[in-house]
Amino acid sequence: MITHLSKSPADTEALGESWGRTLAPGFVIAISGELGAGKTQLVKGIARGLGIDARVVSPTFALVNVYPGGRLPLFHLDLYRLTSPDQIVAAGLEEFLHANGITAIEWAERWFADTAAPPGPMSRVKMESVNETDRQILYEDFGA
Repeated sequence: MITHLSKSPADTEALGESWGRTLAPGFVIAISGELGAGKTQLVKGIARGLGIDARVVSPTFALVNVYPGGRLPLFHLDLYRLTSPDQIVAAGLEEFLHANGITAIEWAERWFADTAAPPGPMSRVKMESVNETDRQILYEDFGA
């Protein structure tokens, strides 16, 4: 695991942007972290790195937002309102694990246990609040 200390929301977005520039179609980013940890900020950066100009917002009530218009489309899922893998599958979200774009999943721990094998090219990201502005971001090497 790699650790990045983000000092601001802009720093978190910059990290996501660097990832978005290099991700290949079908890649899944499974993001975990408490409320306010910066998950959506990271996804905003990924979108920017993909060349997506749309305003990225958390899809908490829609479950998924689709952002076309970049190098690859971005599928942004938020599982906050779902509590089990069965609910997630029943909501039809499984198709986004094999999409021809990038899939970013907030609250991914509700779908994938720490020991569950990834369903294809996937990296896990864990975000933790250190204080009001700083975030510790732990992630698997995207090149692996």
